[in-house]
Amino acid sequence: MIENLENINEFAIIGATASGKSKLAIELAKKLNGYILSLDSLAIYREIDIASAKPTHNELSETKHFGIDVLNPNEKFDVVDFINIYKNTKSEAEKNSKKLIIVGGTSFYLKSLLIGFSPLDKLSDETIAKREYLMQNIETAYNFLFEQDKEYAIKIGIGDRYRIEKALDILISTGISPTEWFSQNPPKPIINRDIKIFNLIGNRENLREKIRKRTAEMVKNGLIDEVDNLQKKYSREIQPAKAIGIKETLQFLDSEISKIELENLIAIHTGQLAKRQETFNRTQFINFNIHNILDYY
Repeated sequence: MIENLENINEFAIIGATASGKSKLAIELAKKLNGYILSLDSLAIYREIDIASAKPTHNELSETKHFGIDVLNPNEKFDVVDFINIYKNTKSEAEKNSKKLIIVGGTSFYLKSLLIGFSPLDKLSDETIAKREYLMQNIETAYNFLFEQDKEYAIKIGIGDRYRIEKALDILISTGISPTEWFSQNPPKPIINRDIKIFNLIGNRENLREKIRKRTAEMVKNGLIDEVDNLQKKYSREIQPAKAIGIKETLQFLDSEISKIELENLIAIHTGQLAKRQETFNRTQFINFNIHNILDYY
């Protein structure tokens, strides 16, 4: 029941895309007098409303959200920026005696709050240029990292683009291996490690059907025009251009696929993302305070 949540000042809701997290968070925020912090790497951008399945204008006006419409699409964003947004949101919630509900599908951000990070000094233009050169080919970048720090490279794997990039930043800017760097600069948690985390787990077939319906609605509501406007205004080199929903629409705009294929591809790729999210949530939070929302609400 709702009473079971009234004494909790801060909690998180995670789950696969289209599982109903945002709707639940808004409902709870209204009943509990709370703020919402979005865990979404796409909703952070202005002008990306449909592709990110952002809450409606009415929902955003009724319940105060943080982490939404913060940056322009051509601005860079990473986990360090998210941590700063969390700190500011937490301060605002405490100042106004509001509960804080952290919700979204980018659970990596929540994990980063729980384990913390080891900040580097501001990177020089030369360091950034060297890293960008290596990152043009992920296999080349990983092999370089493997040669310099086999122990760390084995831990993260060739597909972890974010951590490879950060490892290269450490190597290039400090001249020491990431393993040694993290040994000398152990991360400190940003958030209380005992925070209650509610993982929404639903029926797989129901989730697939929700994804199909949401995808059709996105296309019907103007996804193609939204993406076309983005590419005209900001080019295709922006970070969000790689996101599901946007990259497929760019293929459609290039006449590589039909509208039916567009919907099918987005639905397929979103379903694959949902599966990865479920795996991440199941495996990465086992040592933390995971709960079933039905035990509380």
